[in-house]
Formats: sequence, structure tokens, C-alpha cells
Amino acid sequence: MKKRTVHLYTHTHWDQEWYFTSSRSRIYLYNHIKNLIQVLETHPEFPCYLLDAQSSLIESYLQWATEDRARLTKLIADERLLTGPWFTQTDQLVIHQESVVRNLFYGMEVAQRHGNVMMLGYVPDCFGQGGNMPQLYRQFGIHHALFWRGIADNTLHETEFFWQGDNGDRVFALQMPWGYHYGGLLDETPETMKAFLDEKMAAIEARSHRQHLLFPHGFDQAPVRRNLPELVEQFNARDDSREYLISNPLTVVKMLEQEAGAEVRTLKGELTEAKHSRVHKTIFSCRADLKLLNNEVESMLVNTLEPVLAISQSLGNAYPKHIVATIWKLMFYNAAHDSIGGCNSDDTNQDVFFRYKEAKGLAQNLLELHTRLITQRIPRQHDFTFTVFNPLPWSVAPDITFEAWLPGLPFTLRDGNGKAIPCVIESEEDLTQYVLNQTIRLDPGKAWHKPEKVCRTRLTVKSPVLPALGYDRWYIDFSEDNAARPALSQETTAENDVYHIQAEADGLLTITDKRSGKRYPRQMLFLENGDDGDSYNYSPPRADWMITSEGAMTTVQKQKSTVSQGLILRYALKVPADLAERAAGTATTTLNLKVKVVLQNDDLIRFNVEVDNNVLSHRLCVHFATDIAARVSCADQLFGAVTRPVQLGKALQCWEEERWQEKPISIEPMQSYVNLHDEQHGFTLHTNGVREYEIVGDDFNTLSLTLFRTFGFMGKENLLYRPGRASGESIVETPDAQLLKTMTFSFGWRTYLGTFDEAQHARVSKTWLTEFPVYQDSDFLNGRLRFCLNDEVRDYPETYSALNLPATHRDALVSAVKCAEDHSGIIIRFYNPHLETDVVIPPLQDARCVMLDEMTPMQARQTLKPNDVQTVLIKRI
Repeated sequence: MKKRTVHLYTHTHWDQEWYFTSSRSRIYLYNHIKNLIQVLETHPEFPCYLLDAQSSLIESYLQWATEDRARLTKLIADERLLTGPWFTQTDQLVIHQESVVRNLFYGMEVAQRHGNVMMLGYVPDCFGQGGNMPQLYRQFGIHHALFWRGIADNTLHETEFFWQGDNGDRVFALQMPWGYHYGGLLDETPETMKAFLDEKMAAIEARSHRQHLLFPHGFDQAPVRRNLPELVEQFNARDDSREYLISNPLTVVKMLEQEAGAEVRTLKGELTEAKHSRVHKTIFSCRADLKLLNNEVESMLVNTLEPVLAISQSLGNAYPKHIVATIWKLMFYNAAHDSIGGCNSDDTNQDVFFRYKEAKGLAQNLLELHTRLITQRIPRQHDFTFTVFNPLPWSVAPDITFEAWLPGLPFTLRDGNGKAIPCVIESEEDLTQYVLNQTIRLDPGKAWHKPEKVCRTRLTVKSPVLPALGYDRWYIDFSEDNAARPALSQETTAENDVYHIQAEADGLLTITDKRSGKRYPRQMLFLENGDDGDSYNYSPPRADWMITSEGAMTTVQKQKSTVSQGLILRYALKVPADLAERAAGTATTTLNLKVKVVLQNDDLIRFNVEVDNNVLSHRLCVHFATDIAARVSCADQLFGAVTRPVQLGKALQCWEEERWQEKPISIEPMQSYVNLHDEQHGFTLHTNGVREYEIVGDDFNTLSLTLFRTFGFMGKENLLYRPGRASGESIVETPDAQLLKTMTFSFGWRTYLGTFDEAQHARVSKTWLTEFPVYQDSDFLNGRLRFCLNDEVRDYPETYSALNLPATHRDALVSAVKCAEDHSGIIIRFYNPHLETDVVIPPLQDARCVMLDEMTPMQARQTLKPNDVQTVLIKRI
């Protein structure tokens, strides 16, 4: 019988933070790579070493060891030190789709710049695999994947398979059923070495009958095992049934693909089974405060900043690519599976918070700079003028809230044609002395307008149609007064052309769809219950007590203006202070909620929930009942949509008997929306907050959106939903994770008639999550308040559109509009959000199709299959 070949791939899994801080990790990483360089250079028999596929580790090291750049580059170029394709080991389920793409983009760029990219989708520890990852890998030229979590043995007994993405693209994949650390500890004792190898290899051989077997050697922050080549020689001397080698993992996966041919099975879509390895399916709502920051900065980057920079570049301003890269890389550090998960010590999560703070500050100020660079080049005829930007590549008429500096006089806001714009004054604060003392007049002899009074004023306007991917100009006219203030009353109803909302005496809402006449009672029910889980998993207490907002409403008011109307509701829920009170059935604490329900001129009802949390170890969700007994839900995922069963019936019946690592629950992630529908109508929740939902109710007819959950320990043992050992560190207390503070959550609800249109829902989310920047053009604001800039020639047009995608092609959704990284053109990334329907992307002049690396040409496709992605480079606009 021919010997089977056992390929050890030696590596370290380098979490950049976890129960330890990033500063500790970086110091030890410096030491690790120093040692690694020395070992590889002095031991030619040590063929290669995998540095966790994170090229950020190379960048981090070279910040402090620039003298080693040439040595490190040679090792990478010679494929002895393996790095890339990732920048960091990112999450794939709750991170924005563009963040995943950019992580690979910058990860490969850094690796290639230092010699070579390992073209393997290596994911040792991510908590589940995203359903469209095979397509993303393929569009970066990666055709093979190696990972640990997400597959049960009753789904796939073998370790090798073809993984097919939701668009049909596939990669050859290998699963490590026992993890990246399976061979991390190697027995060096001669008397027991053979027995150790037999035990370890028996499990692998039982799952794979191939000639070549992969044996991972490494673990978290594992040091380089200098004597590994000598140890492998001893393995070969003592085990005559196998041949042992140190190998490049990509080479091994390719060998397995060649050996297996087409006979292996194909698995499709996302992989999130938790039978053998935990996937922590409720980590999507852990540290909701940090999740909100992540979503805010991601949205600002993708939906607003990058398109505005594209507008700016099309007008002649330089693209600040290195600043944008810096912002993205801050986000990638936070997108790493533990960091975005929030399953860290409080010290580490403070570091996560400060990275968000830095990224947000850089993005906001870069956005302001470029809106200002454009504004100061547009001719101005009025003292109080505004440039209003539309980052979307289609025209739109949104409601916009922005800050203006006004003289406290009656006014009318007008567009460039002189037409009045409906405008509401939300708030006003007199800051005259402060603002005018900041003004700097570079040319004191030049005439300028100095107002007698300056108020910081918050306005909400019903915008006229804005040019696609461009800007328009508005101005203040003081000869008339149409700016109103919202009126408050004690009415309990609100309506627009689509809905009528009634706040019932018990605090629930009855929503009537005027188009169909259907009434939907018992909407917006808040449910509070205990959380006995930790930083990885929600788990209800064994003695739980669920409390609802029914009967807890204390006040309701109606707020009405010329732009919108809605309700302001306050609730006081009497709840247990902690798990001990909950188990005892006592409630001594009041949980206060303030809810704003807003109707604008569309079919999306907007909800804003402010929670003053003073309760320990609990969870808060909001429910919206439907009249649909669902079997599946539909939500958006990476570049598309996915249907999921509302209950994992077979797994729920056997998980305890089969000793699954976690209970197979149906709490699921989304990008921005979740939907229930039948052939006649449907209901959708859009989130601007936590991206976690569940379908509940006796008939599975209720959409449940998680707002937040809290806990007091990083890890706990023997949870109801996760038996056995603790995940993480059970001794690490996390008082910050109790979230004892005021938090605000935003989401939207809509119903519709007809069939489910995935593109419409994705477009609603995209528009709602897009900020429309407004920059005020007034002489007195040039100074210390904003920093002083020189006057410029005002030669830009008063209204401008860089690109307008035709309405006939709106089913092809746009994920990104950005400046190309290595060209002077603009990148537009289309995708098909449908489950079953093909879409056509619009023809664009002077354009070519490229892969996700923005460089490699690919065959142009006007028609996209479901979940397809197509990146287009427009050479000039």
C-alpha cells in the first residue's frame, strides 16, 4: 500500500486583539517576526511559514523595523514567508459588502508590494463563511479556499469539496474539521511520538481518503518551532506508514483538487452550521454601541464620502487615495472577527471605539474639505448659499436635515430657479459673538457680508430633485417667510398618502395601508428579557421573564410640519434590575424608551428609539406582526439576497443528542433589510442599527429586530444555548458591555402590494442610508471655525452631474461609486440583488469591465445573473 503524504503547514493565528490589547499584540508580533526572519534565513530546510494570511502584520512590523524591509520582501517573494490575501481576518456576515472587498483589495496590494500574494482564501477562525465569498475570491483571481468553521459532518463527511457561491461561481475548498490548531502541539518524546501521530492522523484519515492530507501546525500567537524540520525527520523515521513534509498550504489544496477531480461534492451558499465548531450566531448584536459606530462609518465611507470624492475628482481635484486607505485600514482592524464581534476585554473594546472615532473624524473632515473645495469654485449671488450634494448615481428628491448658520430672521429657502423649498426649523441657538469672532478676512479691503446675528440652526427640508452624482445650489431669501417650526399636539394619529398610524391606548400601533385598506394591528411591540450569555452568544436564563411594552406607554404626542409628521411615544417598562431579580420574579427598575415614528413623502415609516439603559444582562427587541405564516425569510447579504428557513427543524431535534457546540437557532444576520412575503404582498424591516433578526411567533409571522443585548463576562460556561466550556476567557469581566448609557437605534418598516422585488428593497435601503451633504457658502464662516482658505476663481457650474444612470436600468444596484485607485477614472460596482431574476446594467461610454482588483480585465457582461457582481472602470467623466 502506498504511503499517504501528510503535509504540515506551519503557521500562527495572530489575533491582533482579543482578551489582550492591540498594543500587547504588536509588541509580541515584532518579536515574533524578528525571530521568524532569523529562522527562515538560517534554516533553508524550513521551506515556508504562513503568517495568518494578514498582510497588515507585515505593515505593522515594518513600521518599527524599516531596516528589515529588504530581508522580509525577499522571503515573501521567494514564497517562504506566506502572506495575504487579507489585510485582516475579517468577518463575512455582518460587515458591509464593500468592506470585505476592500479588505482583500488592500490586503493583496500590501502583500504584492512586498513580494507576493498567497492566492488562497485562508480563513482559520471566522465565525461562518459568507454565501457569496466564492465569487469574491474568483474576482480577485483566487480559486481555492481553506477554512475551519461552518460545516457539520452530516452535511459533508469529506474535508474537500467545491464551494459554490450564490451566483454560481465556485472554488475548490478544504475544511479543517478540528481547526487550525489541531496539530499545534507536537509530541517530541520518542517513546510516545508514534502513538501521538496515529491518534491525530486517524481522525483526519477517517474524513479523507485522499493520498494527500493536510495537518495544520500552529495556534494563537504560536512561536516559530525552530526544530520542526528535524522533528519531521523523526516522524518519518518512526512512522513507516506515512510520509511527512512541511508544505505550502496552497500547494496542498491544489494537489487535492487535482487528485479529487470532479468527484467531490458541491456545497452552496453560506456555511454557518455549529455542530463541531462554534459560529456564535448572536454575536451580531454583541456590543451594539460599537456595531452602530461601525455601520455609521461604513455607510459614510461607501455611500457618501467616496462618491463625493469621485465628483470632486471629475471636476479636477486630486483623489486623496492614501487618506482613504488609512480610513479603510482603521475599519479593517475593527472588522477582524473578534473586533467586530465585540468578544473582547473592555480595554480592547475601548481601542476599537477609538479607531472608529479616528476613522469617523478623518472621513467627516475629508468630506467637508472636498465639499468646500467644490463650493468655493461655484459662482455665488447670495450671502447665504448652500451646495447640496447627491452621492447617488441617479436623481433623487430626499428629505435632508442639516446645520446652517443663519441670522435669526424670517426666510424662505429657494433652489437655483427661485422655487421655494419646504423647510422646517428644528432648533436654533444664538452663537453670534462666538462665530463672528472666528472670521478671518485675508483681504480687509474686500467687501463682505457680516450678519448682525448668527444662529446655529438645524433645518429639515423636502428637497427638490437633485442631479445624479452631482450637486445643486440653494439660497436664503429674506424677503418672504416660509420656514416653519414643527407643531406639537396631543393627537394620537399620523398619516401621509400611504399610511395611517394610530397609537393605541396600550402603546401598540395600528398601521393602515391606504393603498389596500388593510389594517395591521399590534405593531412595534418591544420585548425585554434576560440574557445569561456572554460576549459571544445570547442565551436566555433558565429562569427567564419576558416583559413587553404593552400597557407601558406613558405619553404620546403628534409632531407635524410641512415636511413630515409623526408620533413621539414614551414608555416606562418595569423590569428586573439583573438576573437575580429576574429569577426571583421581582422588578424594581424602570427602563425608559422614547420613540419617534416619522412619516415622510414615501412608503417607509422611520423609527428612532432612544433607550436609557440601566438594566444588567438583558436583551431588547422590537416586533412587527404580519399576516404571513412564513417558512423562510429573505434578507440581503454580500452582493445579493438569501432565503433562510425560519426554523432549523431537523437540527433542533438532534442537536443535544449529537452534542452540537451550539443550539442551531435561527437568529440571523443581514446587510440592511429582512423581508417576509407571499405572492400578494409583503413586509420589510430596514435597519440602520444592529444587523440581526429572527422570525418568531406561533406561525412564524412576526419580524423581530434585535436592538441590543448586554452581559457582564467575556466568556461563560454551560449556557442554555451553548453547553460546555466557555468561549473566550471566563475570568474576564466586562462591565462596559452592560451598556449602562443612553443609546439610539434607527430602523424602517414598510409594506407593499404585489410580488417581492429585491432590487426595490435594496434601493430603499441604499437611499435611506445615504447622507446628502450640504455645505454653506458664506463669507463670515471663513476663519477659525472651519480653518481659513484662500479665495478661488468661481468657474464651476451652478448645478452639476458627473454621471446619471438611466431609470430603465435601476434593477442593477450600485454598491460603490469611487475613484479608481491606480487610474484617473471612476469605478462603479454593480450587482444583481435578485434571487432568481437577471438584470441588465446600463451601457456606459469609455468604460471597460475589470475584476475586483480594478486592474485585471474581465469579459463585459451586460446581463447579470442573480447575486452577480460587475465592476466597471470609466476612464474619464
